[in-house]
Amino acid sequence: MLRSIVLDELQSSSDPVALDPEVAATLRDTGLVTVLPAHGGSWTVLPAGTVGAVQLDDLLVEVRPKHKVGLSRLLFLLGYAANPGFRPEDVAGVEDADLFAALGESLARHGERALERGALSGYVHVEDALRTVRGRIRVGDQLSRRPGLLLPLEVAFDDFTADIPENRILRAAIRLMLQVPRVSDEVRWKLAHLDSKLDGVSELRFGAPLPPWAASRLNEHYVPALRLAEIILRNMSAEAGIGRHSVASFVVNMAKVFEDFVTTALSEALDGYAGETRGQYEAFLDETESDQPGNRIRMSVDIVHSLRGVPAMLFDAKYKAASATGGYPNADHYQMLAYCTALRVSTAWLVYAGPGCSRTRRISNSGVTIVEFPLDISQAPGELLARVDELAEAAYQESADRTLITFS
Repeated sequence: MLRSIVLDELQSSSDPVALDPEVAATLRDTGLVTVLPAHGGSWTVLPAGTVGAVQLDDLLVEVRPKHKVGLSRLLFLLGYAANPGFRPEDVAGVEDADLFAALGESLARHGERALERGALSGYVHVEDALRTVRGRIRVGDQLSRRPGLLLPLEVAFDDFTADIPENRILRAAIRLMLQVPRVSDEVRWKLAHLDSKLDGVSELRFGAPLPPWAASRLNEHYVPALRLAEIILRNMSAEAGIGRHSVASFVVNMAKVFEDFVTTALSEALDGYAGETRGQYEAFLDETESDQPGNRIRMSVDIVHSLRGVPAMLFDAKYKAASATGGYPNADHYQMLAYCTALRVSTAWLVYAGPGCSRTRRISNSGVTIVEFPLDISQAPGELLARVDELAEAAYQESADRTLITFS
């Protein structure tokens, strides 16, 4: 019988549970939860700053995001952060009740659409040693590797094959999902059938970098399946744990997801305005000292929009919860004040994950203004992106008004 432990991302206490020491160690190694010894041989299981699910034999542990962010919203945030323009329909119909089952069903659905006309083929550059001439002979390699020998020949040619990056990524995700225990027999059959359609496609080594691909007219019917497959491959594992235990996990760092989403979505929203947007903008808080030029206080600003090469707008994404009174940690404002001081910008925007209205704070004796701008990630994708557009417009308008005042 399946046991279930469900935790909220912000939960700070829980009742002790009985776990085998090997199970506790394997669970802790997934990075989803912290597992601490309690009285009487029990263990206390608490969130570890990530969200997702882990199934370890007959134990299912879930950590759910704050603000009721379901799986469809989570997949949208993950996909958009990696691929600007990730569409809401790419995750439409994903159920939130069971993470592993929903991922399997969604991959099967998108995979069927991608492969309904058969596996996509394309040209791949091949360099090989053959006993017959094919393509171009690589004379330099032939002389260096086989001096004085006529065969085999070092050749290079373009091969029209199904063994292309798109199919490798899709097959790797399908095979990984087939190892997940929560997938139903029906979905498992669908995934196995899809895998058979990709016969002859090379397997990707687990943990290896995913091969690059680009969306085009030829592979547009593959794109939703590929985006979901990449999310699965980057965030999921299914393997043997300590001893004879098997473990499947899907673990996501929401702070990193939110930061990446805001960077991508805001950069896209600001693309329609003059200037240049850069993520992880490097700056220094202190001035250069002649005797220690390399020993400076380095800063990395989440997003900076510059006009004519000069920083004009600062943004920092914070995946944090407000206090009971609706306030946010003071340290965030200290940090933004330092950014504004070093980059000589008078207004900074703190983008928080959560509902609510914007609030403007004027910092005493400084001329700096910090705007708290909530971004409710539980909203539908279209509404969420519209809210990011509002942020871009408000920030750009504030910068333009400030420039007019300066030069008037």
